[in-house]
Amino acid sequence: MKNLFRLIKDYFKAHPVVITIVIVCAFLNALGAIVAPIMLQNTVNLIETGIKEGFSTISNDFFLYLSLMITFYVISIISGFTYSQLTARYAQMYLHELRVKVFSHLEDLPISYFDQNEKGSIMSTFTNDIDTIRQLLSQTLSDFLICFVAFVSVFATMLYSSIYLSIVVLIGSIAMVVTSKHIAGRSAKGFMKTQATLAKEEGYIEEMMNGLKVVKSFNHEEEAIIKFKEINNQLEKESRDANKYSNILMPIMGNIGNFLYIIVIVVGTLLFVFNIDNLSLRGFQPINIGILVSFLPMVRQFTNNVAQVSNQVNPIAMAVGGVSRVYKLLDEKKEVDEGYVTLIRAFVDEKGNIEEVENNKDTNCWAWKHPHKETNTITYTLLKGDIVLDDVDFGYNEKRLVLHNVSVYAKPGQKIAFVGATGAGKTTITNLINRFYDIADGKIRYDGININKIKKKDLRRSLGVVLQDTNLFSGTIMDNIRYGRLDATDEECIEAAKLANADSFISRLPNGYNTYIKGNGSNLSQGQAQLLNIARAAVSNCPTLILDEATSSIDTRTEAIVLSGMENLMKGRTVFLIAHRLSTIKDADAIMVLENGRIIERGTHDQLINLNGYYYQLYTGKFELE
Repeated sequence: MKNLFRLIKDYFKAHPVVITIVIVCAFLNALGAIVAPIMLQNTVNLIETGIKEGFSTISNDFFLYLSLMITFYVISIISGFTYSQLTARYAQMYLHELRVKVFSHLEDLPISYFDQNEKGSIMSTFTNDIDTIRQLLSQTLSDFLICFVAFVSVFATMLYSSIYLSIVVLIGSIAMVVTSKHIAGRSAKGFMKTQATLAKEEGYIEEMMNGLKVVKSFNHEEEAIIKFKEINNQLEKESRDANKYSNILMPIMGNIGNFLYIIVIVVGTLLFVFNIDNLSLRGFQPINIGILVSFLPMVRQFTNNVAQVSNQVNPIAMAVGGVSRVYKLLDEKKEVDEGYVTLIRAFVDEKGNIEEVENNKDTNCWAWKHPHKETNTITYTLLKGDIVLDDVDFGYNEKRLVLHNVSVYAKPGQKIAFVGATGAGKTTITNLINRFYDIADGKIRYDGININKIKKKDLRRSLGVVLQDTNLFSGTIMDNIRYGRLDATDEECIEAAKLANADSFISRLPNGYNTYIKGNGSNLSQGQAQLLNIARAAVSNCPTLILDEATSSIDTRTEAIVLSGMENLMKGRTVFLIAHRLSTIKDADAIMVLENGRIIERGTHDQLINLNGYYYQLYTGKFELE
């Protein structure tokens, strides 16, 4: 409930004027419920007087009451229309803002969050959970507000008419509330469980869709269906229980209201027959037909309001579950970035001074902009690609380190290769250079600057990355290549494709570079998709490249073509290369052999062969990489 009130508070802060108007309109809408019974009571009493004394004696008052009743009903109708339209419009506007807020927050979360949470569950937050908030803001809250205002207003009017009959209604209402609490409470718990299980089911479906080829390859369809049925049966049971209580609530409340209506008629009739003075807020007065005629519609409206309020428990309960999950995501800590060194385009004048280029004009030269708060000065360091890891320790959790005292020295233009079994820590090292994770101990320096001082976006902009898994996006071939540098021209993208030897297969596609791909490149072969990933890194034109199994999904012949094309790409750049095929790293300036998170051997290919150690065993085939 804390999160529910937090949502309402945020909603009010986002549109305070409109929400205030909505609240005022809700009160005006309730005027019909307040004034109409009073006017009806006075009108009936006038008619009774007119029958005895003549219509001419009451004509003026009669038309006055009739006009007031019509006026208040018109105000009520206009107010109801206004608040319903404003609620619908601004609820959708706030949901738009909320979706943008949630998506923007997701973009700022660390990689570790996505490692620990299922993608399907995260997607459920965008769909099911936000949809429950839509229903809450656009319908439930407004209905609840109207019912509450009408509830209070009608009860006040009832007290104005007859305290005796109001006590009867109050006792009946207490019975309705107790019944509602018992039934709606069980239903609410069921709906909250349903929301959680629905997220679990979506997570499982997303997982199965991503691994569909594996499922089919290992004939795992039946087991997948059995597991899905288990989750779906749980969802069906929880949903059935929730709706079972929800569906019997309104009939029970309606019948209690009908019994209460009959009891009020009986009590009112007894008061009238035995001529018992009626007690109201105006004092003791004789009870008359006008009071009874006006009071009965109020009883019906009052019990309907109690039933309507009770009926809002279920959507509120569902919204509470959805709101809690949304705010749980929004409360996740963003990726911390305390860096202040930025990457700028620069040029070097004749004297060797580094100057910043205006309007970010492409000069094919980058520099680190380092402000000094103490002296209020700025210094520039050319971006060269000199990367040093000095005694680095790292663990994905504090209790278990996966890297121990790792030291790597990569000079500008050098190719550094990492070799080791699966889980040795090769990819982890490249993730640390990108600052996808922060190290536990040691230092990582980029051109002599501690990477903790460099803004993460600028650090990552200086690194061209080709991952083992191909990641393409719905769009044209050109769009996917340009993803590496958004301001790249078509000519630069084509040149990058040629550099990666992707131009030949792209030219054979029906629409060439304008061919539309979707589903992560499902209409391309895996090798072609990887070539586009390499072209994307090429167009980024970064001084440092990270190639994490970049050719693992490409056949030997294509690999030779790609490696040949990438030679020009790697010239003059610092390259970190991870490969299982040792033949692809023979020309590396330094090879780091890792085992259990430690560098156990380092040197050139020839040096490691002469060492006759672990690398020699791997290269000669006596050991095989896992």
